[in-house]
Amino acid sequence: MTNIDQSISTLSAERARIPPFAFVLTVCIGVIGSNSLALGPIAPEVARSLGADVPAVMTASAAFGLGTAASAVFLGRLIDRHGPRRMLAAALLLLAAGLAGSAFAPALPLLVAAQLVVGIAAGIALPAIYTLASVIAPAGRESETIGLVLTGWTLSMVAGVPLSAAIADFAGWRTVYLVVAAATLVACTAVRLAAVREGSAGQATLPLAALGVRGVAPLLVACAAFMAAFYGVYGYIGDHLHAALGLPVSANGLVAISYGLGFGGAAFLDRLIDRFGAARLLPLIFLAVSAASGSYPAMLAVVSLWGLANHFGLNVLIMRLTALDPARRGAIMGLNSGVTYLALFAGTIGFGAVYAGTAFYSLPLAAAGLMLAAAASAALAPLQTGAH
Repeated sequence: MTNIDQSISTLSAERARIPPFAFVLTVCIGVIGSNSLALGPIAPEVARSLGADVPAVMTASAAFGLGTAASAVFLGRLIDRHGPRRMLAAALLLLAAGLAGSAFAPALPLLVAAQLVVGIAAGIALPAIYTLASVIAPAGRESETIGLVLTGWTLSMVAGVPLSAAIADFAGWRTVYLVVAAATLVACTAVRLAAVREGSAGQATLPLAALGVRGVAPLLVACAAFMAAFYGVYGYIGDHLHAALGLPVSANGLVAISYGLGFGGAAFLDRLIDRFGAARLLPLIFLAVSAASGSYPAMLAVVSLWGLANHFGLNVLIMRLTALDPARRGAIMGLNSGVTYLALFAGTIGFGAVYAGTAFYSLPLAAAGLMLAAAASAALAPLQTGAH
């Protein structure tokens, strides 16, 4: 290709407009994230209302995670058969029903069951969202489109968590789930009314058949290490701030906001994603988290950079996975979501054991090692670009 041709291609990519539907997908991520992050802040109020203790209430969160993982692995493949938009709309409807069930649950077992339903819906919705993001992305702006959709996690972390706590204070914890259910129905309506080209319907393969696609296995190993490192460190920052630094529990709110702002702010830098490799950044970021663990202001600064680097890493993983086999994107992204939530479970348990036996500074060190393993595994996967 000549320099003139390259310039024309670059200008075309610059002028290609990211479809407005990407913002709908951002909101869809936001409502799912709002549910997954809401229970922690309101757990004491839920426990008081249902006559249980906080650890028992948090089993509802575990049910959500396990439901998401199982659904993503075993039902995500249906996205390729019925189309991602149709499956997303159906999943959002089920999600709203599960959230309404959570709001009206008269006892803890029913709350746990309702959150399991929400998890099953999320396990279909998340891979459908990531598949749609790759389908609608203009040529040359794939990373920016996926990056925009990923900012939905920022919405849930920066806005969803504080709003959930405020709503619970003023109107009760049940109202939190009703508000998220209403937002989910609005998102479902927008998805159903959207005109999106999905391509021809494919076939629903066996649940684990997508593992046979060249490059999927090493990228899923990288995803597992990536997510276990994140959840393993992030899950214990709050206790470290409270127990080791003597800060109030509310100090963890600023950590969530700092991380979320860094994660969301990275969306403006997604054009640099290939030049600014997350594989090189993340081990260094975790080492910086370890070094800054004795200072709250330093932690806030480093956590913001951590959010930025994590955005890049997640963007690259999704972009490379969806490019491996366009005909089986749904099944591949289902495996990705399943691995993510299993890594959440494993990272929280494994890093918890390390934290109990040592101190917080050892967790980022272990995470840095996992990120090096993730980079090595991702390097084994082919750099293949599929057609839209």
